Amino acid sequence: MKVSPAIPAAQLRLSVAPMMDWTDSHCRAFHRVLAPHARLYTEMVHANAVIHGDRAKLLAKDPSEHPVALQLGGSEPELLAQAARIGAEAGFDEVNLNCGCPSDRVQAGRFGACLMREPSLVAESVAAMIGACNMPVTVKCRLGVDDDHDWNHFLRFIDSIADAGCRMFVIHARNAWLKGLSPKENREVPPLRYDWAYQLKRERPQLQIVVNGGIATTDEATQHLGHTDGAMLGRAAYHDPYLLHRLDVAWFGGELRTRADLLRAYRPYVEAQLACGTLGGVALKHITRHVLGLFAGQRGGRAFRQVLSEGAHKPGADWSLVEQALSLTESFAAAEA
Repeated sequence: MKVSPAIPAAQLRLSVAPMMDWTDSHCRAFHRVLAPHARLYTEMVHANAVIHGDRAKLLAKDPSEHPVALQLGGSEPELLAQAARIGAEAGFDEVNLNCGCPSDRVQAGRFGACLMREPSLVAESVAAMIGACNMPVTVKCRLGVDDDHDWNHFLRFIDSIADAGCRMFVIHARNAWLKGLSPKENREVPPLRYDWAYQLKRERPQLQIVVNGGIATTDEATQHLGHTDGAMLGRAAYHDPYLLHRLDVAWFGGELRTRADLLRAYRPYVEAQLACGTLGGVALKHITRHVLGLFAGQRGGRAFRQVLSEGAHKPGADWSLVEQALSLTESFAAAEA
């Protein structure tokens, strides 16, 4: 049996969750500026889309993003293996199988969280993916679905996939409800049970375990490092991206930079994207939507968001708009000094 390669321990410590409509390449490039050591993940892409769709768009990434993982959705081993091979050829550092998304659309396609009810299919899929590429193949899952709260059932699910060669699991430490809750409610209503992720690491120390779900502060994230191999941030990293920077500095060292300095370090990427292509590049609004939370909770944060939200969609909007927004935050800071 071929076993998936291990991921370097340092790369597991801090990561940003795959988030639909959010963690595109522009977002990941921004997060890389904030957190040089974090492991980044794409939005979930269905295996069929990777095989038959616009790969240049779906698999787009900037060289700065590494290490970056491709998250796949799907439930057909042959297609997932083909998509994993394509992902490896495209230069990703990991391929991750989604076994946690509870949306109706995903359920209709027989993938995501409903796969937790089919451990043998997941194991077959993972084995096929491992056989198709030489990069780490990993799984992101929940603790169970609906009212299944049986620890042994969860452990059997993990063991069956580990027996197929998988060595790294991201555990979103709550159940997924397949009926009656929206995807948003599924991230908030089912209770968090980090102790299951901790117990999994104790009982299966040979596996790499990263915990995910509801992590919103530096202290919360740091606490998980005492029990698992890493912490994966989701919504908190997006809505308060400076948290990523604080964690990267706290866990890996370096100098804590100001929000303005970090955003200006993103400027070369932004201007390259605005300019790329013979007919012009990406509109500013597609990039700046990912930085709106940078001044969350800070004086001038609302004005910063307002300037970007109202101006970034206009034709010809460029970096000068970002500087205009930054000048407002700096004016507030000067007034407080």
